[in-house]
Amino acid sequence: MTGVAIITGSESGIGRATAVVLAEAGFDIGITVHRDREKAEQTAEEVRAAGRRAEIRPLDLTELPGAAEVVDELADALGGLDVLVNCAGTGISTPVIDTSYQDWRRVLAVDLDGPFLCAQRAARRMIAAGRGGRIINITSVHETAPRVGAGAYCAAKGGLGLLTKVMAQELGAHGITVNSVAPGEIATPMTGQEDQDPHGIRRPGVPLGRPGAAHEVAAVVATLAGPAGSYVTGASWTVDGGMLLMGPQAGSHLESDDWRS
Repeated sequence: MTGVAIITGSESGIGRATAVVLAEAGFDIGITVHRDREKAEQTAEEVRAAGRRAEIRPLDLTELPGAAEVVDELADALGGLDVLVNCAGTGISTPVIDTSYQDWRRVLAVDLDGPFLCAQRAARRMIAAGRGGRIINITSVHETAPRVGAGAYCAAKGGLGLLTKVMAQELGAHGITVNSVAPGEIATPMTGQEDQDPHGIRRPGVPLGRPGAAHEVAAVVATLAGPAGSYVTGASWTVDGGMLLMGPQAGSHLESDDWRS
């Protein structure tokens, strides 16, 4: 398997793990960096160690619509585009009534507007090339499940989940599959668990008893990007250790009101 994959938010966390696993699968990799150039260079080094090419470009999804041009810049630099993984994301922990419009718009820009514009550009290139392609959106279990204090994040991820399904309908005729991968709690910088082994962190309310690791999400992305994912489209792949299974049971076993804050 060879080709070109662009992964937004690939300087760390799930994006970095995805860049490495797709490089190992035979893809040249387009990497985007928001804050930490050194970490992006480390991602590129891992890609090159797998024998693939890597290109890095800056990306700030609050600077829209222009920021989405990074898709074309990386595709031009690498000679095409076969897979786009929308992984860049952000969030806040603020009750809806206290969320400022500025914060609301920032989360929606990064988590919904940006993926829309990047996917749009990717789809246009894939259609023009006539070889099909794969678009994979990293959403969250909060694509479908609400969380107190995460109104903006949940709204954005829910929107991206439905956008994924509409694009799957519209792009299927061109041989382009569009899917989402919905992680639960993953040990990454975004959850304040960078460089931690999730096997040492207890989560009694999760059937597997721990958070996930970035490479466990990346493995599912790789499946969707590879030959095994050729007839999968419009689907949401939950990678949460069974978290969503606990709904009513978790609720009936809560012993305090701590969840309200």
